[in-house]
Amino acid sequence: MNTATATAEATATNTTHHPVVSADQWVAERQLLLAREKELVHLHDEIARERRALPWERVEKSYVFDAPEGRRSLAELFEGRRQLLVQHFMFGPGWEQGCPSCSFMADHTDGMTVHMAHRDVSFAAVSRATLAEIERFRERMGWKFRWVSSSASDFNRDFHVSFAAEDRVDGKVLYNYGMTTFPQTEAPGVSVFYKDDAGEIFHTYSTFGRGVEVMMGTYNMLDLVPKGRDENPAYTMDWVRHHDRYEPAAPAKPSAEAGSCCHAKA
Repeated sequence: MNTATATAEATATNTTHHPVVSADQWVAERQLLLAREKELVHLHDEIARERRALPWERVEKSYVFDAPEGRRSLAELFEGRRQLLVQHFMFGPGWEQGCPSCSFMADHTDGMTVHMAHRDVSFAAVSRATLAEIERFRERMGWKFRWVSSSASDFNRDFHVSFAAEDRVDGKVLYNYGMTTFPQTEAPGVSVFYKDDAGEIFHTYSTFGRGVEVMMGTYNMLDLVPKGRDENPAYTMDWVRHHDRYEPAAPAKPSAEAGSCCHAKA
């Protein structure tokens, strides 16, 4: 049995043959789960504290990006704030369009930026595609967030989200803090930077692989419903499309056609 079939059968069992109980028993079961959920919330808070306590590394190199208003330095991407959150968006030079999974992440961004700005955080997506390619795709998708091109700098390679031929050793690249097989030349990630009053910039955090799900609010909602994410566990996000490429009504099962280009289960 292949994994897609197994996923479909598990979903069918979870919805078609699910236990149905009395109201009192339902509340009792829900209280047991609530205790586990509280454990998870407390663990989440604990890890967040540990994340903020990580040591920083000083950004020594001067990175320059192509933006609609002209060349901009990394410091200028902070837009007067002290914190900068960067989405490493998979979109290479010459690509017709950005990665569907990274686009799924980006679909959640515009609603967040105003709130982050009021917590001293600026946002920017960064890709190696040219600015003209970025702007063409941005117009198609209707996004408003800041998106710049790193095509003239080493930014992507230095943060291990773009790979040249010489970066591969026995077919593997350095990604997600270890050598791993990654077939693409671009990879997803999220990085965080801090700029102090003296103007020095520090790299405080980066996450890759499934860590980028932090930007995928839709997943949090899907995790609440009976069918869950309803996707192939061996290759997640195979159902994701650019938001202008979905059928009028979502199919009952994930489509077999190629969807995500980057989000293998990790």
